[in-house]
Amino acid sequence: MEWRDEGIILGTRKHGETSAILEVMTRAHGRHLGLVRGGRSRKQQPVLQPGNRVDLLWRARLDEHLGTFQAEAIEMNAARLMDSAVAVYGLQTMAQHLRLLPERDAHGGLYEALTVMIVHLDDADAAGELVARFELLILDELGFGLDLSRCAATGTRQDLAYVSPKSGRAVSREAGAPWRDKMLALPAFLQRGSGLRPDPAAVEDAFRLTGFFFTRHVYEPRGIEEPDARAGFLAALRKHHARGRALAEENVAREITT
Repeated sequence: MEWRDEGIILGTRKHGETSAILEVMTRAHGRHLGLVRGGRSRKQQPVLQPGNRVDLLWRARLDEHLGTFQAEAIEMNAARLMDSAVAVYGLQTMAQHLRLLPERDAHGGLYEALTVMIVHLDDADAAGELVARFELLILDELGFGLDLSRCAATGTRQDLAYVSPKSGRAVSREAGAPWRDKMLALPAFLQRGSGLRPDPAAVEDAFRLTGFFFTRHVYEPRGIEEPDARAGFLAALRKHHARGRALAEENVAREITT
């Protein structure tokens, strides 16, 4: 058995004295594991880092075997990403979400989304929006996608402000007003074609929304906890936003005094 594909490295773990088990998200073969002989060598270690995009050759005697990987670098992203706590936790969060899917099932759309994320993940101002959208994609691939396109009560596409916690469908501001205390907020930037960039409050609302449905449909039924990386990602985002606010306040104070 043999195939060649490209993939993004999600993680590695030691195997024996010199080898490593490589976990990758591939374009055509989904999340896949394989043994890299000599993967702990000085030559291989820089290549086999999370976030790097690699060309892969997989071989095994039978399809169900672990098999072996040969990996060559296409894009060395790891060093850039490691300089940002937001990027490190963001990549770990997306890797944990991908592990919710069956191994070796192809998800081409998720792979394409992941390649875009990797490029921008170290931009903390963009990372919150990107990871929130990735979580919506994961929910959709798991069969629990949210319908944010039109109001569940009236069918309108205008002024969508809430999401029903029961149905996962959008609700307009007017239709949802009597039950707004029981609804989940729908950040405007998540609506298709909005073209809006989120502020920190909208990012928090987005993760509160996706987190609710992950807990209900994924974590609780499987008897698992929300990944620590997700909490770490949100904490890193909040720290970045707080630093930005403090800097803006300093600039205003400086202008006033001068």
